Amino acid sequence: MNIYISGVSGTGMGPLALMAKEAGLNVFGSDLHKGRVYDELVKAGIPVFIGKQDGEFLKEKMAEGVDWFVHTSALPYDHPELVLAKESGLKVSKRDELTAYLVKELGAKMVAVAGTHGKSTTVAMIVFTSLKLKIPVSYIAGAALKFAPTGAYTPGSRYFVYEADEFDRNFLHFYPWLAVLPSVTYDHAEIYHTPEEYLAAFAQFKSQSENVIEKPENFKSEDFKLAGEVRRKDASFAAEAVLKMAEDAGISATREEISEILNQFPGISRRFERICEGVHSDYAHHPEEVKATVEIALEEKELQGKKGVVVVYQPYQNRRQYDVKQMYKDIFKGVDKLFWLPTYLLREEHSELAVLSPKELISEMENSEIAEPAEMNEKLKEKLDEYLAQKYLIVVMAGGDADDWIRENYEE
Repeated sequence: MNIYISGVSGTGMGPLALMAKEAGLNVFGSDLHKGRVYDELVKAGIPVFIGKQDGEFLKEKMAEGVDWFVHTSALPYDHPELVLAKESGLKVSKRDELTAYLVKELGAKMVAVAGTHGKSTTVAMIVFTSLKLKIPVSYIAGAALKFAPTGAYTPGSRYFVYEADEFDRNFLHFYPWLAVLPSVTYDHAEIYHTPEEYLAAFAQFKSQSENVIEKPENFKSEDFKLAGEVRRKDASFAAEAVLKMAEDAGISATREEISEILNQFPGISRRFERICEGVHSDYAHHPEEVKATVEIALEEKELQGKKGVVVVYQPYQNRRQYDVKQMYKDIFKGVDKLFWLPTYLLREEHSELAVLSPKELISEMENSEIAEPAEMNEKLKEKLDEYLAQKYLIVVMAGGDADDWIRENYEE
């Protein structure tokens, strides 16, 4: 089967391409820019076109034969490749339909991590611990891993670990053997118009799952020594899942052994990732995630002997800011200085909502005196350099391109 993936080199689609390739399918695709998984795709021998996605590369591949066009959720409805694929009568879907197909064809038991927050970290923790215990797994992670490829298929593996995203109701394509739910709170108002609608989707997902972990029975966050309560909580969910997988596979693994392995967890890309001495990057962009990352930063400040914590924050999607702005009230408590960037806009070209400014969003804070509007420019870098020189811990929290900016300026 020939699979064409549009947006192939990102953290969402790249691991799927790697898994499909390792499972014996013929995979190729395109992307506007080289994403985080690009080097892994090239190494695996997957043809990738980087540049203007005007449909020409897709036409070339269609001449050779394309059975299925798979695209990222970020692709606009009028994208040239998507339009061409539909007009040509190709089978078209987002990534989750292909993922469900692969899992069914390979006969693996799906371990699906879903929920509002903590999905990527929990998936990575499950994979890290499973590999250490030699539990046979294939997986697709939602972020680059430090200890293994972002996605991998092992022939004959018993389990497939996956981040089941609720955006656009994608996770309802799956019927997992085990569903893991670290956190469920209202999000994605553009898809789910009320909290009740959001919770109803999760109720359906749970009803489609053979087993569900909503509260660990054998582990608690206090069992782990990782920095940050939210990270310790994610570890308790991962540990519970691994214990169930080990028991199902007939592999001996004690609670103490699982806890010890997870205490060695090296982290993942963009989850309090170290960029250089004193500078970290995190994907946190929802207020609840931001609050949890601030807690980690405050603990890390003490562990690293830093003077204080400085945050560079880039909100994600203007529509979301209207829904969450009241949650900014106290989430930056304990931060010494906050630089607030303009909101990163995505999939909003047809929105009629006025874009909320940093100043408007800062006004929602109880401790707004610590914050100031900022831009990604030399002036901001000079200020950050001053804080670094004074031994402050800097954390960039961004759902958009601020992560690229901080890497360009500080990555070792």
